[in-house]
Amino acid sequence: MPNLLRFPAEWESQSAVLLAWPHEGTDWADRLAGVERTYVALVTAITRFQSALVCVAGTALRERAVGLLTAAGATMERVRFFEVDYDDTWLRDSGPITLREGDGFRLLDFHFTAWGGKFEAGLDDQVVAKLHASGLLATATHQRIDFALEGGGIETDGAGTLLSTWRCLHERHPGLERGQVTATLEGALVQSRTLWLDHGYLEGDDTDAHIDTLARFAAPDAIVYQACDDPADGHYAELQAMAAEIAALRTADGQPYRLFPLPWAQPVLDEGRRLAASYANFLIINGAVLMPAYGDVADAAAAAVLARAFPGREIVQIDCRPLIWQNGSLHCVTMQLPEGLLA
Repeated sequence: MPNLLRFPAEWESQSAVLLAWPHEGTDWADRLAGVERTYVALVTAITRFQSALVCVAGTALRERAVGLLTAAGATMERVRFFEVDYDDTWLRDSGPITLREGDGFRLLDFHFTAWGGKFEAGLDDQVVAKLHASGLLATATHQRIDFALEGGGIETDGAGTLLSTWRCLHERHPGLERGQVTATLEGALVQSRTLWLDHGYLEGDDTDAHIDTLARFAAPDAIVYQACDDPADGHYAELQAMAAEIAALRTADGQPYRLFPLPWAQPVLDEGRRLAASYANFLIINGAVLMPAYGDVADAAAAAVLARAFPGREIVQIDCRPLIWQNGSLHCVTMQLPEGLLA
């Protein structure tokens, strides 16, 4: 019998995008107004194209989010809320990784350790199970997997190829050989092969080089990646080495990938600390690509690259300068839910 499990690509049809609204009990407390503006812009943009499922920590926060979104002109009939407690808002990493399972779905619930125990994650590690129990998701089963993995650490082409960085997975599982990690990922995620990158990092990134800040599939035969063309920049050698690795990769049928290098933004500093301003941290939704913007002259050039990589989709820029203060960007705070999953 054919395997009924499949890990869909991000560009496949979606029912919603999952997010968690920032509040004073999260690390956003000191800069809440700024990050709320980004969330308002993000949810407003999402609801132009599809639904948003927004986690809120209580009724008061829900009412606040409703007020802000309504004032901004979000399509509120496309906004649904789920009340749940959470430590932080990085749902790309603590949210469900969804497989299609015949006519239904399987929610993979990997152990979320807050990037190797860097922060408290006890509440975040329960979000997937609570979401499954809520009844908001149709025909979905729940599978807990006692293996540390974040959604930002993996990319799939929807056809059985996984892309990841060895630095991140090795940090999570230092006692395992590459072959052991590969076998675990391919077994759980129903992948036939894994492409590993050994180079690539961003200052200000505390995820140990998540792939979604570095390189992304745009199609089964196309990869968009963060480039650096400034020899004076500290990232130059590493990102040039990563670009060479990507150029050497081949599709499942042995062909080179079509490559789309993204421009390099000028350093974004916060009290002397460089922040991880990656254009690769975009989100694909129905009919559009939501792109992180940083108030840089390279924003427009990055949008042009994404327009070539995703023909037929609108490119929508979201100001993500407030997000990178906490070391992540647009893709990091979102998780797509495949078409048919939201009840």
